[in-house]
Amino acid sequence: MRRRTLVRTAATAATLALVAVLPAVTGGSTAQAHAGHRPPAGSGHSPGHDYGHTSGYKSVGYFTQWGIYGRNYQVKNVQTSGAAAKLTHLNYAFANVGADGKCFEANVAGEADAWADYQHPVDAAGSVDGTADTADQPLAGNFNQLRELKAKNPKLKVLISIGGWSWSTHLSDAARTPASRKALVSSCIDMFVKGNLPLLDGKGGPGSAAGLFDGVDIDWEWPGSSGDTDTVYRPEDKRNFTALAAEFRKQLDAYGRQTHKHYDLSAFLPAAPAKIDAGFEAKKIFKYLDFGTVQGYDFHGPYEATTNQQSALRAPRTSPVPNDFSDTQAIGDWLKRGAPAKQLVLGLPFYGQGWTGVPDGGTAGLFQSSTGPAPATWQAGNEDYHALKALAASGTYTVHRDVRDGFAWLYDGTNFWTYDDPQVLAAKTAYIRSAHLGGAMMWSLDGDTSDGELVAAVHRGLTGR
Repeated sequence: MRRRTLVRTAATAATLALVAVLPAVTGGSTAQAHAGHRPPAGSGHSPGHDYGHTSGYKSVGYFTQWGIYGRNYQVKNVQTSGAAAKLTHLNYAFANVGADGKCFEANVAGEADAWADYQHPVDAAGSVDGTADTADQPLAGNFNQLRELKAKNPKLKVLISIGGWSWSTHLSDAARTPASRKALVSSCIDMFVKGNLPLLDGKGGPGSAAGLFDGVDIDWEWPGSSGDTDTVYRPEDKRNFTALAAEFRKQLDAYGRQTHKHYDLSAFLPAAPAKIDAGFEAKKIFKYLDFGTVQGYDFHGPYEATTNQQSALRAPRTSPVPNDFSDTQAIGDWLKRGAPAKQLVLGLPFYGQGWTGVPDGGTAGLFQSSTGPAPATWQAGNEDYHALKALAASGTYTVHRDVRDGFAWLYDGTNFWTYDDPQVLAAKTAYIRSAHLGGAMMWSLDGDTSDGELVAAVHRGLTGR
């Protein structure tokens, strides 16, 4: 089955001339990119505070809908890897918005996959609780497994992530007027938070997913600036994003007063200053968001001719790119625009970007020319961490590090891979703590090892355990 993918790019023509538009890719790919409030009266909650995690830091992992196919990464793997016990939030990627401006579920190639979400039966061996699905249960698939995951991990919050690189197409239109925003938000909350899934071949129906989702993650890529080739954007997106967040907060709080529960609202935020300024009112949006996850990766990739870091903590002093991207730059640009540190969650990649035909150049391939993307399992130029770990252990590749700037790469004399490993994540989590940020986000869980090595490294770095 052909799967769509998400590609999250930080750079724009206005900020980095070398970066071109990334192509959409299919076929089991890893969707690389890539995603504060007023609480209900009497809830006792305050913006940016995490209510279940003893360290106070948020630990947010993305589970990709399509990962259950080629990668065979199931919800059960979140449990058996030990990741579930170390996460505060699991974001389910993604829900789509139709041309009518409303959230929807269906089985339409490249547009919706209700089969993955809540229709496909899971046998006992693949189930979180060890019990096979039955033909008459209204909720099956990933959604039912997420319900079982929450039963084993009561403090884990599951959010529905709306949009993504491929499915932000209609968000600008849907957010354009008060009426359209109200309709969009109402449809998403009704379907996912209230759990009124459409009845499809005997699965779903009113209340079938009630209690599953604990909030919403807005993954609009990008308001006010270009994203995927068919994604609409306009200048007024900037104020409309704020209004959309306000409408989500309003309706989530109204429903929360009925259920006596707080529903979280987050958003995926870009690293590029040009994209921040085009699409986000940084001083306003955190009045409505519990937190925002800041893109900390895809700073460079094989869509450029020259090798470089894709997720450095600090921009290398020797970088050939002026004012290069980095994690500290991305966070700093949000802080300078008025975002509160405690509500900024730094995004971390569980994959690498790779080039081939790379000469040594005296730098073990760093900042050198290439002939194109490196060969990889699912998509040329992109590889999961667990596969890169195997390359590092093969004896063919050598691991190189820039300890000062916080990044690592692999090089075998021809192929160059930039990626994060536990040592890099230790430096990044130390930065998160020293900068008093809100926590870490991980894209995406299916890139980790079977024993959750990277999630464990993030957890250890944030909590000391």
